[in-house]
Amino acid sequence: MSYSIDANLLLYASNTAAPEHEVALGFLNRRAEDPDLLCLTWPALMAYQRIATHPSIFQRPLDPATAWQNVRSLLSLPRTRLIREEESFAVDYEAVAKSAGVRGNLVPDAHIATILRQHGVGRIYTADTDFRKFEFLEVINPLR
Repeated sequence: MSYSIDANLLLYASNTAAPEHEVALGFLNRRAEDPDLLCLTWPALMAYQRIATHPSIFQRPLDPATAWQNVRSLLSLPRTRLIREEESFAVDYEAVAKSAGVRGNLVPDAHIATILRQHGVGRIYTADTDFRKFEFLEVINPLR
């Protein structure tokens, strides 16, 4: 079985000022022992890099090298794969967007959801309830 992680959990794990920090960090630290395949997407990783280093968004921004090292650490976990858009992405995205009524801020989530669907990844860990709009995904909030 495989799963993915959304950027918000990575951000909580990096933000020591966030009340969710300890739980998110513990969740990420347990990924090395998880027997399931962790499938990461560039859109989620780039969202993390953008927000974690942005002084107007992140309360205590990370320097870019530190944020990138966090990404590299995730990518180096033994059962981690980086997945991306397949050839049929445009058609698949259109179907996902239509079925979920995608517009505005849901567009980046639909991008990620479409990539997950293309690779048969049916579970995402996130604190973002918008992912529940994609019926093919099991959405789990590990912060609860």
